Amino acid sequence: MRRLPPASMPPGKAPGRRHASTPPRSLRRRRLCWIAAIALLLPCILAATGSPANRAPQHLARFPMRISAYVANSGSVTLSAYDTRLERRVGAVQVGHGPTGVGAAPDGDEVYVANSRSDTVSFVHTGSRLVTATVGVQHRPFAAMPSRDGHRVLVANFGSDTVSVISVPGHHVIATAPVGRLPHSIATVPDGRAYVTDNGDGEVTVLGPDSHPIRDIPVGDFPSGISASPSGHRVYVSNTGSGTISVIDTHSNTVVATLPGGRAPLGNAVSRDGRRLYVADSARDCLLIVDIAARDIVGHVHVGVEPQGVAVTPDGRRVWVTNEKSDTVSVIDPFARQVRFTLPTGHEPEGIAITPR
Repeated sequence: MRRLPPASMPPGKAPGRRHASTPPRSLRRRRLCWIAAIALLLPCILAATGSPANRAPQHLARFPMRISAYVANSGSVTLSAYDTRLERRVGAVQVGHGPTGVGAAPDGDEVYVANSRSDTVSFVHTGSRLVTATVGVQHRPFAAMPSRDGHRVLVANFGSDTVSVISVPGHHVIATAPVGRLPHSIATVPDGRAYVTDNGDGEVTVLGPDSHPIRDIPVGDFPSGISASPSGHRVYVSNTGSGTISVIDTHSNTVVATLPGGRAPLGNAVSRDGRRLYVADSARDCLLIVDIAARDIVGHVHVGVEPQGVAVTPDGRRVWVTNEKSDTVSVIDPFARQVRFTLPTGHEPEGIAITPR
């Protein structure tokens, strides 16, 4: 009968026998085969048991994507780019002369820049920050805003009293719609309609989904900035000459309320919950916080000189305001009602857009 080795002795060794320091070649081969087999089977075993290795891709998928802000510098030929999470400038894009308005595509892949002194619109890819197309429009384009489905870009031609409609991704003008005098800014709603402020007429022109004008809505004096609620049920118009904000019901296409707008309101933007309106008061160098339901100014934050454009981050926690005469953009915490950062821009910043993702 074979004697078992003492418990203190390593397995495979018998007392009184001398072993080499390395195992035989055949044993080494078997061990290597077992190691290779285990390496191949381990991912399958972990996936079946729901181990951390299986959960890692889900964790990576939840990592927040980069949200970017783009500022049109009207006194130059550049578009400034910012990382809104890091709250710092990350670069600049050369576009046409006198860029004024900028709009972001619904998927965040592009922004559109109205170059007022070049009579063009620049298509800028947000990943590479390169101009991918330049489309000629009519005289003095001031704003470029995509439709909610992202299939068209509507351009307010301030010097031609028209709106040019550009196809995406075809990059060519497919329609030109007549509007009122001196069209300034555009807001779009989910059903395909667009609302255009006619700065020279004191009206807002409504364009149907086919881009044909269907109605003119009287508002205050010198309407300029305009924004729509996320649902598209309300449109807010800054009346620079009246110091008011006209609230348009998009179902009836009538003005249903008038909000205070400071002394000379320009750009405005709605909070993500639709309860507050942020308004740039260019005469008092501040951002107004307006309670829409109460129809009252509930706060203000001092910014740079002659604030112009206003945009809100997708989470609603920051409001960005361009300051034309300071060559800066203010990053504001609307809940603490204070400026977090003042960042440099190019010369005479006006329009601003923040990508949805």
